[in-house]
Amino acid sequence: LAVPDQIIDYTWGRHSTFFDGADKPVKHVDFTRPYDEALRQRLIMAACAAGEPVFDGGVYAATQGPRLETAAEINRLERDGADLVGMTGMPEAVLARELDMPYAAINVVVNCAAGRASSEHGIHFDSIELVLQEAMVRVRNVLEHICRK
Repeated sequence: LAVPDQIIDYTWGRHSTFFDGADKPVKHVDFTRPYDEALRQRLIMAACAAGEPVFDGGVYAATQGPRLETAAEINRLERDGADLVGMTGMPEAVLARELDMPYAAINVVVNCAAGRASSEHGIHFDSIELVLQEAMVRVRNVLEHICRK
């Protein structure tokens, strides 16, 4: 599990604001720190209390999907500073900010990314599903610890 502290948005075509139109004029929001730090720390502390290993920080790259990335795209994302890659996280992070709603993410790492380590020759979806099922038990454990407080 990882609780990122930054995000890079590579998505397109997703409705990314509540404020567009005459009845809802544009509202600019500061997105310097896209994740709420207090909520991030609560997630990290809950993971520790639950005995779940968690990585604190990292840059999450939100890609368009639904296809997985090419090995060349993963290389570019790494050059851009991304540590984690996925298809969710945007626009919800900025939409939460527009509503002044604290937002943070728990990332589940399910593979090494295209062209890397065990994924050097391709991604095996059967192994992703198994890892995801196991990781969701860990995520629920973390969330249960937060809800108890």
